[in-house]
Amino acid sequence: MNKAKRAAVIAGNWKMNKTPAEAKALLEEIIPLVADAKCEVVACVPYVDLQIALETAAGTNVKIGAENVHWAEKGAFTGEISAPMLVAMGVPYVIIGHSERRSYFGETDETVAQRVRAAIDAGLKVILCVGEYLEQRKEGVTMEIVRKQVKVALGGVSAEELKNIIIAYEPVWAIGTGLTATDDQAAEVNHAIRELLAELYSREVADATTIQYGGSMNAANAEGLLSKEDVDGGLIGGASLKPADFAAIVKAASK
Repeated sequence: MNKAKRAAVIAGNWKMNKTPAEAKALLEEIIPLVADAKCEVVACVPYVDLQIALETAAGTNVKIGAENVHWAEKGAFTGEISAPMLVAMGVPYVIIGHSERRSYFGETDETVAQRVRAAIDAGLKVILCVGEYLEQRKEGVTMEIVRKQVKVALGGVSAEELKNIIIAYEPVWAIGTGLTATDDQAAEVNHAIRELLAELYSREVADATTIQYGGSMNAANAEGLLSKEDVDGGLIGGASLKPADFAAIVKAASK
């Protein structure tokens, strides 16, 4: 396998942080720090920040993403945002299946799959999140859980469509806890995901798919995690709100 066959992507997940004015200021700090990045850089921001983020990042190497999307094109889904709405704004990326959506808002493997389908059909690029709870890791069923999440989410997704999907392995026990999977733990699960893609599609397709690690990746641990063969970038939470830290992670991914 060869990391050169696929793109490294560092994506910030801002979660429920930053007003539009604050988002503009944060991006204005980040953009010059990552201007020379040799990886793809994405900032996924709250819906209310999308317009100002797109305007601020226009003409730079920073792409903008949304943090979720509904599976329906339109309808009686109060408070939801559809894929065509994001596309109409010019948003290229969207996160789907984040553990916080699964844990707090009732997302299931099946609704994640529906959202993936809607996003791909609309032409969005998807960052698909998968990962196990601490109890599941302790029970030794991490691989079964992650394999099921990936298989369900990619049901009906063709090899050609998979080119627009990044998979982010995010162990739920490492989200916002300060805990991080070791370099070897992250590499083991990312490798298992790649092997599953080889089963579902082909070795060539698997080797070309970007698989990130998320879960308290920060400036201090990024280099070790990103040195692993099957870790092709990161989905960054808290550190994405700190320009210097985010830039350090981007630098590590650019090596």
